[in-house]
Amino acid sequence: MEIFLDNHKIKINFTLPEIVTNIIHKYYPVESVAYKFYFTHCLMVTDLAVKIFHHNPHLNLNLDYIIKGALLHDIGIIKTDSPQIGCYGTFPYIAHTYLGRQILEDEGLPEIAPVCERHVGTGLTKKDIIKAGFPLPHRDMMPISLEEKLICYADKFYSKSANHLLIPKTPEKIRKKVGKYGNDKLKRFEEFVEIFGIDYIYSPDY
Repeated sequence: MEIFLDNHKIKINFTLPEIVTNIIHKYYPVESVAYKFYFTHCLMVTDLAVKIFHHNPHLNLNLDYIIKGALLHDIGIIKTDSPQIGCYGTFPYIAHTYLGRQILEDEGLPEIAPVCERHVGTGLTKKDIIKAGFPLPHRDMMPISLEEKLICYADKFYSKSANHLLIPKTPEKIRKKVGKYGNDKLKRFEEFVEIFGIDYIYSPDY
């Protein structure tokens, strides 16, 4: 399937669920700058998540959950003060985590909602949040299920910056960024690599 977005042709290997596109269009007008950044990023993350799913049939993962969760994991950014990506809300960017969870709970997707606050970095513990003084609820925001871990992992390869909106980051770049936040975070990333694999992610023929 091919999608044309802001003059880019994006080839994806999954079908967009109608319930997901309805939610995205409700919060992100198609003509908006925010839509371009949000939808492009989430398409790339989801496409990679599906690739990871197919590479790991032995894990017996829920593909429907992975597609919906990956497409909606950043839904809360529209409420943040992030004008560089077309978002003109009042909350700091990191608050998109719990704000996204609230949105999906309100939209009738409580089973998907937790991934919104469990995909940042390699996950945040309550201790991490308090120590860093993040403006977040004081609770663990760690990926628990394998599906949540997969989405968290796939999200590390793409960002909303021009350099990595369509091109995945190298393993070295990901490790360098994750490692800045502590050896425990880097260890958790390596656990993701061990579970899901990594080299095939960069193969155009896979």
